[in-house]
Amino acid sequence: MNKYRTHNCNELNKNDVDKVVFLSGWVHKKRDHGNLLFIDLRDNYGITQCTVDKDNKNFSSLEKLSLETVIKVEGNVLKRTNETINNEISTGEIEIKVKSFQVLGKTKELPLPVFSDQEYAEDIRLKYRFLDLRRKKIHNNIILRSKVISFIRKEMEKLGFNEFQTPILTSSSPEGARDFLVPSRLNPGKFYALPQAPQQFKQLIMVSGFDKYFQIAPCFRDEDARSDRSPGEFYQLDIEMSFVEQEDVFEVIQKLMVNLFKNFSKKKIMFENFPKIPFNEAMDKYGTDKPDLRNPLIIHDISKIFIRDDVKFEIFNKLIKSGSVAKAIVTKKTSNKPRSFFDNIDKWAKEQGWSGLAYFTIEKDDKGKLIGKGPIGKFFSDNAIQEIMKITSAEVDDSIFMSCSNKSEVYEIMSKSRNKIGEDLNIIDQNCFAFCWITDFPIFELDKDTSKINFSHNPFSMPQGDPYNLDLSKPLDLKAYQYDIVCNGVELSSGAIRNHIPELMYKLFSIAGYDEKQVDEKFSGMINALSYGAPPHGGIAPGIDRIVMLLADEKNIREVTMFPMNQNAQDLLMNAPSNINEKQLKELNIKVIKK
Repeated sequence: MNKYRTHNCNELNKNDVDKVVFLSGWVHKKRDHGNLLFIDLRDNYGITQCTVDKDNKNFSSLEKLSLETVIKVEGNVLKRTNETINNEISTGEIEIKVKSFQVLGKTKELPLPVFSDQEYAEDIRLKYRFLDLRRKKIHNNIILRSKVISFIRKEMEKLGFNEFQTPILTSSSPEGARDFLVPSRLNPGKFYALPQAPQQFKQLIMVSGFDKYFQIAPCFRDEDARSDRSPGEFYQLDIEMSFVEQEDVFEVIQKLMVNLFKNFSKKKIMFENFPKIPFNEAMDKYGTDKPDLRNPLIIHDISKIFIRDDVKFEIFNKLIKSGSVAKAIVTKKTSNKPRSFFDNIDKWAKEQGWSGLAYFTIEKDDKGKLIGKGPIGKFFSDNAIQEIMKITSAEVDDSIFMSCSNKSEVYEIMSKSRNKIGEDLNIIDQNCFAFCWITDFPIFELDKDTSKINFSHNPFSMPQGDPYNLDLSKPLDLKAYQYDIVCNGVELSSGAIRNHIPELMYKLFSIAGYDEKQVDEKFSGMINALSYGAPPHGGIAPGIDRIVMLLADEKNIREVTMFPMNQNAQDLLMNAPSNINEKQLKELNIKVIKK
C-alpha cells in the first residue's frame, strides 16, 4: 500500500465490503442524480463506481470536476443492491462511498472524449495520442501487444533460442526499401543507416557459431504508409537458425503461431499444418502471393475459350490474340441473385479504374440447352459453356465473372475481385485464421521499364538446385528457398534459407548488375565472414505489428501501435520530423538546400 491507493480499480469485490480504501485514477464518467452523484473512477486495470451523497461536504467540488481529472478518493466499500449490480465490470458488485478526495492532476478541455470509441480524425487522434490511448479499445490493444511479445519471448526460449541485440547504427545496403540515413559528426560526409532489418547481423551471428537466435527487433524503412504497414519503424520477431533446411524453419514457426493464436484468440485455426503453395500457383489461383484462404473462390484461366469459333466476344478475342490472358471466378448457385448484385460488382470494378467485370449466369433453356444469362451470355454457344464448365468445375445456376488483360493487371483485377465478391456473398469465415506458406519464389524479376534484371526479394537467398553446379543461363527461371507466411490475406513475414557461399553470391549479384567491388563495398562485413567457414542457415521475421493487428481484429496497424506516424510519416505528437538549428547542421557538415 502507498499513499495513493490500497487497491487497483478492478480489484474490489463483495469480500471487501466495509473496508476503508484509497483509490486513484481518472474521472471516467459522472452521473448526477440530484441528491446522489455517481463517479466512475478508471485506472489501467478497470473501473470502480464511487458515490457521493448530497450532504457530503465534497459534493459540490466533485460535481464540478471535469472528466479525465486525476483524483484520489478515500471511502468505504459498500455492497450494491441486486438490481444495481453491473456484471460488465469486475467490481460490479460493490461501490465506494466517498469520504474525502484529492485532485492529483487537473485537465484542460478535452479535444476528444475518452469514454467513447467514436471515430475521430486521424490528425486529432495522433496529436493527442496520450488521450487516444486512454480509450478502452486501443488501450486494450496496446496491452495485448505487450502480452503477445512476452508470450513470444517465453515460447522462443522453450524452443531453444537465445535473444541477442544487434546494432541500430549500421551501413546502407540495397535491401528493397529506402534507408533512413544518420550523418556522422566524427566522420564528415559519411552516413550511418538505420537497419531495414537485422539481416546481415543475424547471419553473422550464425557464422559466429551461435545456433538459434531471436530478437524483437526494431526496423526502419523510409516507405509510404499502408493499412498494414507503418511508415518509418516497425517491430519484427527476427529469427535465424544454423544447420537447417526450409522445413525446419516451417516447423518452428508453425508451432509458435498455433500456440500464440490459440492463446490470444477464440477463433479457430483453419489449418494447423499450414498449406504450402508455390508462388506461381498462388498467382494463378488467387491472383496474389498473399491469398486469403478463408475465401473459397478460385481463379481459373479461360483464355483458350475466346479463340473458339463459337465464341463471338470480340473484345476478349482481340486482347487474347495480342498477348493478354482471360481469367474467371465462379460463384456457386448465384443465378437467383438480383441483377443489382451483378451490376454493383461491375460498378465497383469500374470505380477501381478498370473497364469492369464481364459476367453471365449458366442456365438451361426450355429444351435443356445451356445458355448464358447476362450482358455477355449471348456470345457463348452451348459447347463453349460446356468447355468453361469443364475448366472451372462450374455447374448450372453458377455465375462466371471474367476479366482480360496483361498478366500482371489481370492478377490484380481478379485478386481484388475475389475479395470483393467473397465479401458481398458473405462466404469469408470471419471466425478463423487461415495460415499458409508461399514458397518457390523466383530469385530475379525483369524490370519492364529498364529491361534490367533485379532481385525479386531478398538478395541473400539460396537458389534451389546444386549450389556448386548451378545453371545460371536462364536467371529468370531460377527459384529460391524463399518463403512467406500469410494469414487471412496479410503477409506476416518473408524468410529464406540463406546463400552462405561467397562465390555463388558474387555470381548472383553479377546477374543483377553488381560487380565484385560493389558487393564487397555494400556487404563487406558479411561477404568477408562467409569466407571463414559459414554454416548453412536460414530464418524468418514475422511482423509483431501485423500479428497483433490480426489478434485484435483491427484493419489498420496504427490501432495496435502506441505512437504511430501519420500517412505522411509525421509524428504529430512530438512534431517530428522537425527543423534543426544551424549549429547542429554545421557540426554535422550538412547544409540544407531548399527547393
